[in-house]
Amino acid sequence: MNPDLKQRAAALLKAYEQKGLKIAMAESCTGGLVAALLTEIAGSSAVVERGFVTYSNEAKTELIGVPADLIAAHGAVSEPVARAMADGALAHSRADVAVGITGIAGPSGGTVTKPVGLVHFGLARKGTPTIHLERRYGNLGRESVRLSAVEDALALFEKALTD
Repeated sequence: MNPDLKQRAAALLKAYEQKGLKIAMAESCTGGLVAALLTEIAGSSAVVERGFVTYSNEAKTELIGVPADLIAAHGAVSEPVARAMADGALAHSRADVAVGITGIAGPSGGTVTKPVGLVHFGLARKGTPTIHLERRYGNLGRESVRLSAVEDALALFEKALTD
């Protein structure tokens, strides 16, 4: 991983540890990259409560309780599903803050309404409404889309500390 990203992740973990907060993530298109980045840092177990790689629709439903009818109605890559993923990660863990990530990393799989590079995020915090972030990174290549999504997931975890 990028050394700057690793430094940023270390600072994030330190800030969460100082506040006594735990985090969880539900990752689809990033396939566990956020969890991998965070757990690469020694002492991360004080903050990282758990991560769910919910790549398939069934995993989203079975592991974190995303309703199958929600996925059927909106598609896996959608605002409602990203919010439900974050809520589900929070509900199925002992975390205080959770991020859900679902998108189309490419190089194929995009449509006119859901192009390659579209990623939806949900940020759930105990006691506050779940928020949504949509990014359209473009068809920059699978690795670039996934790494950009990791950066935005970190930004959401940072945001949760300041709001």
